[in-house]
Amino acid sequence: MDQQKRKILYHYTDFQAVDGILRCAQLRVNNVLNMNDSAEMRHFMNRLGAAVTDRLAQEGREDQARQVGALFREEVKKEYSAFAACFSFHRDDAAQWERYGNRGRGACIALRRSYLQQLARGALSLQAVFYRDDMSGHPMVEVFCALARSGAALSADSPAVRKVMRDAWACSVSFKHPSFSSEYEMRLVVSPFEKSEFDVRPCYHVTKERIKKYYPLDLKAMCGEIGIGLEDLIEEIIIGPDSTQSPAIFLDYLRDNGLDGLTDRVSLSDCPLRSLIN
Repeated sequence: MDQQKRKILYHYTDFQAVDGILRCAQLRVNNVLNMNDSAEMRHFMNRLGAAVTDRLAQEGREDQARQVGALFREEVKKEYSAFAACFSFHRDDAAQWERYGNRGRGACIALRRSYLQQLARGALSLQAVFYRDDMSGHPMVEVFCALARSGAALSADSPAVRKVMRDAWACSVSFKHPSFSSEYEMRLVVSPFEKSEFDVRPCYHVTKERIKKYYPLDLKAMCGEIGIGLEDLIEEIIIGPDSTQSPAIFLDYLRDNGLDGLTDRVSLSDCPLRSLIN
């Protein structure tokens, strides 16, 4: 993908979320465990644990390999919640529409990556997502192996073990199963261990089935801090391929909410998804 296309990130969503972003100037970072690929953090931890135990076994450190294996088996039973807003480099993409754009009935908001990167300060970070099964080359493998070689106690109660496990969980947010590689994703992330430094009150969305936790980011205030307006952040808005939204009413909506500058950035999807799902 050329550098020009890498400058824009696409957020596929439904019209309720579009209203939140445009009218309320609010972007939600949602619990990764509630996303459609909710096993991803444990996927990383499982594969990392396997890579560490394999390396130690190859070095003839069978006892340490067994201890580390046991540590990871217990660790993945825990539930650490990272929070993220997800973006793709793919514009008007069928898979993105179906998975995240309300099956093509929603919209896609394109954001300028350079500004989004500037907004990612403090506990927020903009991270590329990696799609890997084999973690043998990940730097955390050597960190765990060095700890095992040092003769330190490989116990879940050890401060040294807790620290490296915490670092591993923080890394896990940026890794997904290779079957999702076509998404070509970046994420605006609050790690599982930095929420205490995150000056945003959590909110809860109640459905018939469960209660979901999220953090609302104040885009107006965040944009103001870097000297831009919300309209500067947004490159374009694409109405989904199977949406029933009237373009004329959507333009009225933008004007009536003081977003006149976005009216010439609205387009209809060219994606033929409609014919795939009907």
